[in-house]
Amino acid sequence: MSYDPSPTYPLVSGHVEVGYDALAAHVVRTRPSVLALDGRRTVPWEPVIGAFGRALAAAGVSSEAVRAPLPEAELERHIAAARLQGDPVFARLLGTSLADLFTEPPGPIVSANAELTLVYGPGSALVPHDELWLLDHPKRVALAAAPNDEQRLFFADWPLYDRHARSLASGLDKYVDLEEPGRPRSVAGAALRATLSDVAGRPFRTRPAFLPGPWGGQWLRGELGIATEADNLAWSYELIAPEAGLLLGSDETVEVGFELLLGLEVETILGTTVADQFEGSFPIRFDYLDTLGGGHLSIQCHPTPAYASEVFGLPYTQHETYYVVETSPGATIYLGLREDADVADLRTEAEHAAGDGIAFEPETYVQVHPAEQHQLYSVPAGTVHASGAGSAVLEISATPYLYTLRFYDWLRRGLDGQLRAVHLEHAFANLDQARRGAAVAAELIREPVEVRAGDGWTELDLRTPDELFYAVHRLDFDDDVRDDTAGHCHVLCLVAGSEVELDTERGAHPLSYGETIVVPASVGPYRLRRVRGEPCKAIKAFVR
Repeated sequence: MSYDPSPTYPLVSGHVEVGYDALAAHVVRTRPSVLALDGRRTVPWEPVIGAFGRALAAAGVSSEAVRAPLPEAELERHIAAARLQGDPVFARLLGTSLADLFTEPPGPIVSANAELTLVYGPGSALVPHDELWLLDHPKRVALAAAPNDEQRLFFADWPLYDRHARSLASGLDKYVDLEEPGRPRSVAGAALRATLSDVAGRPFRTRPAFLPGPWGGQWLRGELGIATEADNLAWSYELIAPEAGLLLGSDETVEVGFELLLGLEVETILGTTVADQFEGSFPIRFDYLDTLGGGHLSIQCHPTPAYASEVFGLPYTQHETYYVVETSPGATIYLGLREDADVADLRTEAEHAAGDGIAFEPETYVQVHPAEQHQLYSVPAGTVHASGAGSAVLEISATPYLYTLRFYDWLRRGLDGQLRAVHLEHAFANLDQARRGAAVAAELIREPVEVRAGDGWTELDLRTPDELFYAVHRLDFDDDVRDDTAGHCHVLCLVAGSEVELDTERGAHPLSYGETIVVPASVGPYRLRRVRGEPCKAIKAFVR
């Protein structure tokens, strides 16, 4: 067994149906008068509704389709208020709910000319209805459908609709996956909920996403075997909750957004205390940064907690860590300011680079450390940092991921051929100038300490700073090691060794080198057992 890019979980009941004829056959069986078809703005609504209408007609059902009366002017007012003046990249995270856009709930919509009224589009569930279906597609499809609309997708549409979808999860009659609009795959709402309940009670993996980038390397393709037609892969989103999905089914599958699982089972997964603390969001993310055979990341920082809240509307910010999984001779990590760094000079040089295309040497201002395999580098918000060329880094971070503030990007062009943007006003407003000199290594590149040990195994605390709300430990074991969630969700990644089995009271789950897995808080005792290969190392992150 090797790295699985498409982890899939069987349905507990029912099966995945394929095609518009299957959807029409369901209507023939259940005979609703008003069918609400809710879904994102980026769903290709007109072709989908047209194909569904033709299938209904072929099945002998007359229908009339009506777009849901979403108050577009009110939505645009909220979006405009969230924009940051003169900022084409970032916006304030939209905090309203879709229902709150309406001054009063929408009234009934019933066709006088057809036996079935199809109310479709975002907000359809708010219209009185007999049945409710959710039509969705993975967010990577949404990005591909609207490549020039990232600002609205990231900061408005996704947070707004994710909250709405979570509120619908318990009442869905059907879920329809439109990754292929011409070939919809669907599952009954009751089967979906039963399956998600089962998944939430045992270890599970979300479907990773692999993205090329101008600095990307070859480790993901070469070591993990990820197929791509791109020149490189820069990221693997192993577990980034706002974009993650779960594959359910067997021969045919549906991909379900992680937000639906959280909407139904957040306390089972996170435990009551953490679910309350983070208001139902999944607080930890794992992703790979691949620069083996690639280039340096941009010199960057992330917003401080106060700035994240006041300017960007984030409930918590992106404290992160770099764990070096693989490295090559001469590879480096940029972290913290040099003791003699003059921030005013840094800003002057960064402005000349951005405005006049004049390159400079970040090493004049930023410390450069060797990238050591199996070392953890902590990056509290505001700390200047970058992963240098020549490493595969597991980034273990707080979940916010869209607010990377760049000081300098080596005058590099993106995959679109355009010069990559920097964000100097935001970046310098958040730069922690106290993170400098010898204190950086002492506080952010720490030696592990033993937490517990037994015959052939050790658990090490890799010692994240106090301002990070999560801990990062490593389980080193020859054959097996036992652990217990004790009411806290664990996120694991096998960073050395070929394959292990994660045994729980609910059964076993395989885990191969490089794979990330969620162990829900409800699991309790579990065991990692080596199946093959050399002795193992597994990263474990959890909210402390």
